[in-house]
Amino acid sequence: MTFVAVEPLPAGDGVRITDSIERRQCDLATATSVEPRSVSPHRIALPVDAAAALTTSAVSLPQVVATYVRDPDGALVHEVTHFEDRTLPAGVYHVELSAPVKLYLRVEGPCTVHLDDGSTTIEFDREREVIVGARSYHERPAATITTTDDPEDVMTAISYLGSALKTTTCERSFPTLRGHPPAIELGDELSIPDGLSVPETGVTLELPPSLSAAFVAAPLAYYLGARVVPGDEPRLVTDDGFAYPLDGPDGYEREVERVLKHVFFLDCLVRTEGIYPVDLAERRIVERHLDADLDFAALYDRPLAEQLESYLSVPFEALAPHAPTWKQTAHVEPIPSGVEALPFLADDLAVIRTPAGHTPVATAASAESIEMFMRGEPVRGEAARTTGNAARPRLVRPAKTDSLEEVWVGTDAPVGATKASPTAFRNRLEQRPKSGDLSIVVVCNDESMLDEHDDARGVYGSRANLPFDVTVYRDLTTDRLRLVLESEIDYFHYIGHIEDGGFQCSDGLLDARTLDAVGMNAFFLNACASYEQGMALIDAGAIGGVATLDPVINTGATAVGRTMARLLNSGFTLRAALDVAREESVVGGQYLVVGDGNVDIAHAESLVPVLSTVESAGDRYEVTIRTYPTGSAGMGTTFTPAMKGYETCSLIPGELRTFSLTREEFEAFLSLDDSPVRLDGRLIWSSSLVLDD
Repeated sequence: MTFVAVEPLPAGDGVRITDSIERRQCDLATATSVEPRSVSPHRIALPVDAAAALTTSAVSLPQVVATYVRDPDGALVHEVTHFEDRTLPAGVYHVELSAPVKLYLRVEGPCTVHLDDGSTTIEFDREREVIVGARSYHERPAATITTTDDPEDVMTAISYLGSALKTTTCERSFPTLRGHPPAIELGDELSIPDGLSVPETGVTLELPPSLSAAFVAAPLAYYLGARVVPGDEPRLVTDDGFAYPLDGPDGYEREVERVLKHVFFLDCLVRTEGIYPVDLAERRIVERHLDADLDFAALYDRPLAEQLESYLSVPFEALAPHAPTWKQTAHVEPIPSGVEALPFLADDLAVIRTPAGHTPVATAASAESIEMFMRGEPVRGEAARTTGNAARPRLVRPAKTDSLEEVWVGTDAPVGATKASPTAFRNRLEQRPKSGDLSIVVVCNDESMLDEHDDARGVYGSRANLPFDVTVYRDLTTDRLRLVLESEIDYFHYIGHIEDGGFQCSDGLLDARTLDAVGMNAFFLNACASYEQGMALIDAGAIGGVATLDPVINTGATAVGRTMARLLNSGFTLRAALDVAREESVVGGQYLVVGDGNVDIAHAESLVPVLSTVESAGDRYEVTIRTYPTGSAGMGTTFTPAMKGYETCSLIPGELRTFSLTREEFEAFLSLDDSPVRLDGRLIWSSSLVLDD
């Protein structure tokens, strides 16, 4: 059964490719009206979920995407870069397009592949048959492993995470070639489903038998396809006799982190010798600065175990300054329930640390909120006036790292980090395909907060090429709000008050803890102390959301709400959107993501969400681009900005070098999509940026 469809556009002049699980779609325009015919996916040389044939003289995507031309067997012939015309002679080709849904077009030459500043087009000498193949980026665990809480059983379970790898070559550094690890759940005995096997990589991790040691090693074991066994001292060993100690000078956890980052980064560099021989900016930099003489071509052809021995001979400090920003550090309490989160953290290649202890803290914005309240500034919660913080959870501040995202898996509520939960991850697995438009519901239950209500209504669904259905409600009763929460919707944005007893409605309070189930995927509860209600929505079936820890000033909450709406509409995930939005208000520190922070409600027009920082310098503009990961564009994804003369790609997430642009080039850059721009410390959107004459 497939959840990917290729259907004619309403006007007939093209096809719409839809992924009903990921709720993604892209339109492929054609020169004339077409009637796609379903054909066997096997007509495409590479894996696809669905395929259709159509006849046309040209096809076009309304965006610039990574484009690769392959021969009939799938081998790479050309990479087509921005602002390039590539003419293909007579023959059969597969053109790979990294669109919101992965596309492969089987075409016959002669034809020309053209990437300008706003579209990707293939033109033929006459009308020809084009086979459109599409593959979902969606990944699910293939099976569920059951384990006891015995550390050695947990180690055995972790050994099978690597069974999901689609390759054990360095190409597994691409997120689409890793595969989601099997799920793990606690039970009365260890049980490995039939069909799962530990990859034959010849790599073993020997660890002291403890939950903390096993948890920390899980992402490394997954990425290396390594077997995990008990040992006196932590070390990595291979069948060839190579051994590498994992108890470095900074301790076991830091050494495992360094090995994971080091091996992954070198794989990203070495893979440029293989099926994707792209011009990678990081490889250029490393080759200029690295003293060691690395033969990337020779390394590419070696087995994984041999690569490791060469990789680990390169000093960490030689590569670390040039490596991409790491997406995520997860602070996981070494308690049995934490094992269920490991496959999802490994899928993100998270660095895992085990917290030494709990440190209750006060959030930085609490004092500011109270001060404003005492001065008469309205806050989003009458509970702040009457009941204090009776429902406030115990807080913990995870140690800050250099990762883009901090995640907390355990009891209590984290400050400055995502409150992840195995429940939310399981809810994601139970997500079913939905037909129709993306449904967004905005509820405002306080007339004094209509500014955010009006902003949200105007922002959500403003992108013409995305199928949004936006519904707005005001002053709902408890019964009507209950119906909304139980409805099948993609995103719920609440504006109003939340008290200890629940959502404030026109006729009383609705406590989300009384709901048996909710139908939403994601939510934003822009109200005071909404954490407990947010966690209740996760427990009832939601995947992820944003909530608050304390009272928030109304003006500050409006600023955060407005920014979140724009960022989510631009394709940022909940976690990335909040990372940017926090800086827009003094109360930004009061907000946190609960559940799965990888949730988004739209895809970025450039596929990778970006934030540009701009400084004007005379008649030129200095532009620095920061890229953010998504659920489908994780560690190992590459990004190339659509700028003339720039053809190298860079690993995400991270900050690209600063580009010096003329006024004309800068205006062309701004016109590519509606993305956030930080200009002179002020966050605005590219579509609204008007340059002074």
